[in-house]
Amino acid sequence: MAAPSAFARLQDYERRSIAHVAAAPEVSEEPGHWRAVAYRLGPHPLVSAFDQVIEITGIPPMTPVPRSEPWLLGVANSRGNLLPIVDFKLFIFGERTLIHEGQRMLVVQQPGGMVAVVVDELFGQRFFNDSQLVDAADAFAEGRLGHFVSKAYAAAGKTWGVFDMDLLTRTPEFRQAAA
Repeated sequence: MAAPSAFARLQDYERRSIAHVAAAPEVSEEPGHWRAVAYRLGPHPLVSAFDQVIEITGIPPMTPVPRSEPWLLGVANSRGNLLPIVDFKLFIFGERTLIHEGQRMLVVQQPGGMVAVVVDELFGQRFFNDSQLVDAADAFAEGRLGHFVSKAYAAAGKTWGVFDMDLLTRTPEFRQAAA
């Protein structure tokens, strides 16, 4: 028996693709469910809404900005756009992030463009539901964190603070990085 031709294989792929049944909607689309990007900043496990994070990427080569705040690491070219890169931990806790290979940053929209914040560790996507809501007041009071975290979820043995990236990008101090 002869091997099927490339055209026959393509026809078979098309037939199977058309016959494929779409999966059920993600759990995050159901009422009371929430999908987030999970990361660590200092000792705190945090999450931000998926719709607040445009992209997750490695740290590109950057150019320092003279006379800027210490938490502004510099600017980088990201697909033809000038992207400010912020040491998130330094801005929130006053403690410098140790940059290493494999480190990630979250790109978020702000009025007038995008900005990237460097996180200590990225955990990926997490799903939560309303039954996991807990009080966030005491667990996230360190530094400026309490200003940006108003609720939390308990899951996988951790309390995940919900960090509001939209509030961060509207904060006057964050928007004014000139020293």
